[in-house]
Amino acid sequence: PQSPSVLDATCTEDADCPVGNTVVHGNGIKTGKCVMFNASHSTCEIYGWCPVENSTLPRKPLLAEAENFTLFIKNTVHFTKFNFSKCNTLQTNDPIYFKTCTYDPIFHPSCPVFRVRDMVEAAGETFGDLALLGGSIGVRIRWDCDLDCSAAQCLPQYSFSLQNRKYNFRTASYYWDSQRQLYRNLLKLYGIRFDISVHGQAGKFSIIPTAVSFGTGIAFFGAATVICDLVLLYLDTKADLYWKEKFEEVR
Repeated sequence: PQSPSVLDATCTEDADCPVGNTVVHGNGIKTGKCVMFNASHSTCEIYGWCPVENSTLPRKPLLAEAENFTLFIKNTVHFTKFNFSKCNTLQTNDPIYFKTCTYDPIFHPSCPVFRVRDMVEAAGETFGDLALLGGSIGVRIRWDCDLDCSAAQCLPQYSFSLQNRKYNFRTASYYWDSQRQLYRNLLKLYGIRFDISVHGQAGKFSIIPTAVSFGTGIAFFGAATVICDLVLLYLDTKADLYWKEKFEEVR
């Protein structure tokens, strides 16, 4: 029988348990029978896996050492207009560089290897709190490149933000025993999810847009002069004084 804590499962007779209906917020499909759950409650019998899921949580993360795990993030940006590509990994001939370095915004800004604990702390959380119930961390990679400078100065900027304090999912494996009975193992997994987004912009000096902008500015100033003259000559309260200063009458 379904637990009496599920409102949709409580019943007084078999008619309250239509065959084939699912139990809302429950754990199975109704069989059509109303059975005694205990001395004070009757609930609908269901087809479902037993025992039902146990929601008991440990008091501390089961794998606390995961805070020292590292995440390798490789990203390439391509600005098609300028035919420019750049990777976030440092171009080095050292074969052990990526095995020994860890990202640091000051000392190792070009190392794409991130320690999980550092990413969680940069998002404003502690690993112990987030690892217990899971969570989601946003990783934002920002490229702002001035292509008039050398390619070495085009570097990504990393930022981290907390998106969700709870994250979990379920997975199950099914198998038959020697008696041809179907069993399953249901796992509810808690973990830290990383959502990576990449944004960027690039610019480069060109004479044609500069000339167009310059010409537009000159034209704007010419139009501004005409508009100011019209206002002062016809709309201002001292238009007569401005007219005498601007024009000379010849008899």
